[in-house]
Amino acid sequence: MKFLCVRCDEPMAFEKAEGPEEGSLAVTFACARCGARFALLTNPWETQLVRTLGVRIGGRRVPPEPMELVRGTLVQQRDPEPAPADVRAAAPVWTAEASQRLERVPEFVRPMARQAIERYATEQGYREITVRVVDEARARYMP
Repeated sequence: MKFLCVRCDEPMAFEKAEGPEEGSLAVTFACARCGARFALLTNPWETQLVRTLGVRIGGRRVPPEPMELVRGTLVQQRDPEPAPADVRAAAPVWTAEASQRLERVPEFVRPMARQAIERYATEQGYREITVRVVDEARARYMP
């Protein structure tokens, strides 16, 4: 999990953890670009859950091992038969009218709405997202 700075859309960096005092844990993060800071405060039950799960607050304390990313990627399960490149669905193209309709969606949910509409269009075999496709997707996901 990462926290992003709302102002500059940059990952926030772990700054410090304090506690647990009276069961609460405070974790502070800061943006390296603009200096914005925020703190996450857990209640006693959340603190206990974090301890029980063995979660380490603050991220990695040791340097990454050589080829760690490659080894981790190779361990992940692969599709048994990947589809040929020409069969894979390309992202549908948005019409100007459909894009304008998407702009009316609140900004904080717009990426999720775009992804859902594109997924619906791909599942239905549409190569172009029109206002009609947006309406169909909306009817499907928001009855």
